[in-house]
Parts: sequence; structure tokens; C-alpha cells
Amino acid sequence: MPHRASPLSGILMALAAFALFSTHDVVVKMLGGSYAVFQVVFFSVLLTFPMTVVILLSSDATGNLRPRHPRWSMARTAAAVTTGLCVFYAFSTLPLAQVYAIIFAMPLIITVLSIPILGEKVGPHRWGAVVVGLAGVLIVLRPGSAPLEWGHLAALCGAFTGAFASVVVRRIGREERTMVLLLYPMVASFLVMAGTLPFVYRPVPLPDLGLWALMAVCALAASLLMIGAYRRADAVLVAPMQYSQIIWAAIFGWVFFDETVDLWTGVGAGVIVASGLYIVFREGRGASQQTPVLRTRTRAETATSPRVGPMLTEAERDAGLTPR
Repeated sequence: MPHRASPLSGILMALAAFALFSTHDVVVKMLGGSYAVFQVVFFSVLLTFPMTVVILLSSDATGNLRPRHPRWSMARTAAAVTTGLCVFYAFSTLPLAQVYAIIFAMPLIITVLSIPILGEKVGPHRWGAVVVGLAGVLIVLRPGSAPLEWGHLAALCGAFTGAFASVVVRRIGREERTMVLLLYPMVASFLVMAGTLPFVYRPVPLPDLGLWALMAVCALAASLLMIGAYRRADAVLVAPMQYSQIIWAAIFGWVFFDETVDLWTGVGAGVIVASGLYIVFREGRGASQQTPVLRTRTRAETATSPRVGPMLTEAERDAGLTPR
């Protein structure tokens, strides 16, 4: 196995990547206040897609666009498109910290979905983490004591469909072509949004188009940084860095949207993060044969930017890991 550089560099790259992802989400929230979510997603894909094609052309990825697992590929594509719509809508309507807290439940849902889809055996420790984490979600939502909005439902739906898409990739990723994994969700998202665009379109002034371009650059740069992070550090060190986004949510929410993190959102987020970390470290210690959470290379797949996992094949070979 080739020698790796100090894992600190990988951790720092992951932190930088999630700071860029958070910047991307701030722009989503800004644009979501003026445009329909379908238009926000459409231009996001439109500006990111050419850069993804350039990455594919410059890589050694081979094969055609015919999926080897068509049903799973279609299911994963539909889930990714749904995730993009739900997560973008949630960011447009809810405080940033609340959206992140709910999306952070993804590792819990991945753990549960891995049982029927991957045949994973989940022991009492991870089941306990799932139960505690879901209690954290209830703390954030506080049903009955605070009004629940469509954005909360969208965030929950996005967490579920994002987890489903991730588990499906874990199931078919060893055999499915890189081009299928990368392009199908983005092309499907583009077509779906293009079909709805005539009904919701608003003219886009140049400054707003610049914001969309910033989104595309942030998403691509963050993905490339994540690739670098996984080349330099083990997944068990890189994966927890996603939770740094709650810090950026507090900072960006206060600076740009005059948001504050209320006590119960903070408590619930802490419970969810602790549960997710416990699952990550349990998988890292060998409690899981499939390691579905550790193999989820980045946050929820929204079909608006290139997925990190398929582009990590070469890096995983270098690290002596099994490509997915």
C-alpha cells in the first residue's frame, strides 16, 4: 500500500470542502428567496454540468451510458433528483442550522436502510445510536410546541432520499460504470427542471447569474477537495468533518440572514451529531462489513454537482481500498 501523507492535511482539506459546501448553501438560500426551487436547481445543474463533463473527459473512465443495474440506477437517480429539490427548498425556507441538523440524520437512516438493501447486520450499539439520533430530530422539530413548515418536511424527505441514494450506490457501485453514476442524476435533474421551468421562470439579472456561477464553483471545488482529503486520510477521520457545517450555519445564518440558533435546535443537533459520530466510529472499528456510512463520501447527493465516490476510484486503489 502506498505511503500516505499526514492525515492532518486530509482533515484540513475536508474542513475546507465543507466550508465551501456551506457557502454553496448560503447562495441557495439567497436565490431561493427570489426564485422557485425548480429554477434554482435548473441553473445550478446547467452551470455545473459542463465542468463535470470536462472532469470525465480528462479522467480514465471508460464505458458507455447503459446501466448494468437499470432498476437500481433509475431508483437512485429519482432519489437524487428528489433530494436536490427537497434540500434546496428546505434551505430556501428554514434557518440554516435547522436544515443541517435534520440532514445530519442521514447516517442514522443509512444504517437502517442498509439492512434490507445491503443485507447489513446492525447490532444493539448502532441501533441505540439510531434511536438516540432520531430523538435528536424530534428535539429539533419539537412537534406540537412549534409550528412545523413544509421546509421541515422537505428536509426530512431529503435526508431519507439522500440516504437511499447513498445506500443504492453502495450496492451497485462496484459494478456500475462511472459515467452512469456521475451523469444519470445530473441529466435527469436537468430534464425535470427544464420541463417545469416555463411555469416558474423569472428573468435572471447578471448579478444573480453570478451567484449561480459561484454555487457551481463552490460545489466543484468542494468535491475536488474531498477527493484530496480521502487520498490523504482514512474515511473515519474525514467523514466526521461534515459536522463542521453546523458551525458555518451558525456564523453564516447570523451574518447574512439575522438567524440565531435557538437552544432546542442546538441540543437536538448535538444529539444527532453525537449519534452519527458513534456510528462512524463503530463502523471504523469493524462493527460493519458494508461500512455504508463511512462509504458515503460526502453529504446528500442533490444531482446538481459531481458525486465524489465515483471519482475516487483511483484514490481508493492507491489506498488499497475496494472501489465502489
